[in-house]
Parts: sequence; C-alpha cells; structure tokens
Amino acid sequence: MASTSESKVVRIGIIGAGDIVKQRHLPALKAMPEVKITAVANTSLASSKAFCAEHAPDAEAIERWEDVASHPNVDVVWIGATPWLHCPATLLALANGKHVFTQARMARDLAEAGQMWEASIRYPELVTSICPAPHGMAGGEVVKKLIAEGAIGDVHQVVLNSFNDGWFDPAKPAHWRQRVDVSGLQVLTLGIYVEVLHKWLGDITEVQAASGLMFPQRGNYTVEVPDYLHVLCKFRNGAQGVLMFSGVASHPPGDQVTIFGSEGTLIYDFVADTIKLGKRGGALEDVPIPADLRRTWTVERDFVNAVLDPSAPRPKPDFIEGMRYMRVVQAVAVAEDSGERQNVC
Repeated sequence: MASTSESKVVRIGIIGAGDIVKQRHLPALKAMPEVKITAVANTSLASSKAFCAEHAPDAEAIERWEDVASHPNVDVVWIGATPWLHCPATLLALANGKHVFTQARMARDLAEAGQMWEASIRYPELVTSICPAPHGMAGGEVVKKLIAEGAIGDVHQVVLNSFNDGWFDPAKPAHWRQRVDVSGLQVLTLGIYVEVLHKWLGDITEVQAASGLMFPQRGNYTVEVPDYLHVLCKFRNGAQGVLMFSGVASHPPGDQVTIFGSEGTLIYDFVADTIKLGKRGGALEDVPIPADLRRTWTVERDFVNAVLDPSAPRPKPDFIEGMRYMRVVQAVAVAEDSGERQNVC
C-alpha cells in the first residue's frame, strides 16, 4: 500500500456486493474522498459488472473472489459475502497483505473463526474488523454506565426475546440463513445478541439449549437450521439468562431485553432504542440517552481511519471479540445436539 503521507487513498476491493453492502456500507464509503473502490467480485461476473455500472463505474468487475483478495490495486478487502466465504477470503486477503473488514457473523463455526483470529495475529500490522451489530448501539453506553454504577444493584436475571415471522410461510424457499453450508452454526440473531450482551454484562460461560423446526422441508431442501431456539445461559458475573429466538412467530413483539437486579430493573427496546429504568419500589421511567453517550453508525469511517493512521484506535469488534461470541454459538450448537449443559470454552 502506498504511504498515506504520499497519497491518502484507500483502495477497496469488495467481495460480495449484495444488499448489505449497497444499503449499509456503500453510502459511507463513497462519501469519503480518500476511498476508492477499485475491484468488485459478486456472485457472477455479470452481477459484478452490473454493480460497478451502477455504483462504482471506475472499479474493475472481477469474476473470481480470489482475484480481489490478491489484487495489486487493492489495499482493503471488504467482505460482504455470506458466512461461508468469510474465513477463506480473510485468510487469502491477509496472506496478500490486505486489511480486512468482514460482514457479521464472523464465520460458520468456531474452527473457522479460530483460523481467522490466528491469521490476524500473524499480521498485526493489518487492520481486521467484523461489522458490529447495530442492535443497541445508540444506547449501549448508557446501559453499561447504569449497570456499572449499580443503578439496578447486582444483576441476577436476563430475559431477551428476538422474534420475527420471516420463516413463517412454509411455501417460501429456504433462506440462506437456513442453509448450514452457507451460514453454518449461526441461528437467527443468536450471535448478534450474544455480542451485545457481552458488551453490557460480560461473557456467557455456560449454556443449555433447545430448538425446533416447524417447517423442516422447503421444496426439495431439507432444513437443518432451527426455526426457533431457546437458550439458558450463565454469565461470568453469576447472572442467569433466558434468550429466546424465533423466525416463525406470528405477530411477533419487538426485540427487547429485560435485566433484573437486586435494586431494580432495566429494559432496552432494540426497535425504538429506548431505555426504561425502575428502582426498587418505584415505577419504570424513561432514561434519556445523552448526546455525548449516544453512539451513531461510524463503522466505515472508523475502519478507514485505522488503515490510514496506525496510531488511530483499532475498530471494534475485532477478531478476539468475534471469537468470544463464536465460542457461545459453538457451545449452543453442541448443547442442542447433546441436550446437556455446556461450558463455553
């Protein structure tokens, strides 16, 4: 990569240019004058050309993702593909001296996540990061502050629900998230909310899980990824949790977590990004999110800053944090199959 003092240009090659890249990442990337999208590999050469024609006319449309990961005119490999490609694309990109931003979830399973993490250690000069969960981003710092200050005392119970009806129609073909070969052990929003809860409450250390398939057959495809999942968990601080997920919930309520403590209750509404706090003996009241604690989406800017300036903060979550939630995802999968409580390790 050319010296930032000479050029201040970050050349980005995109692997997987679907809706998440177009809607979530591309507007911010294109708004930065120091960013240049130079290469794109989508699901086919035709789709790569179509993306470039509409969104990046100066970029080279490429058929093979491997050729983006090793492209001489690329500094950063931006992986927008589904989880099956996160590990191999990351490994090849790092081996070719590229910084790596990968879409969440980190990988299909813990073994792949471990390979990514180990590769990042071998190349510490390269910036690596996973797309963070936007869930709870706005008020997360307030939640952490309230818990740390003892606003609800010692946390003892956590109840989280994440329900939707996206898989409720049995006539719909299997979504890519329902395909083990593509999504691996990831189930619904499990990994997303484990990432969030780890930030707020510390690590989950034990899990027990039960799941079910309401519609195991979708056309000619036999689904293995659960339609719904219930997880009992224990946090390192001793709190116990019940985490419930569903893709087949008719008239689902909005995603929410309730945190019970010895002195009160804290509720976060992930849809509205609102916080309620109730003290012992009092009513639940709205908690404002101060401007100085409200976090907004600056993911693309944070990553580019770290690439341009080695002294800038490294973006989060990094691969270590990804490993932390992937350990839980793996343990939940083992607990589902075995029916036994599993330590997270």
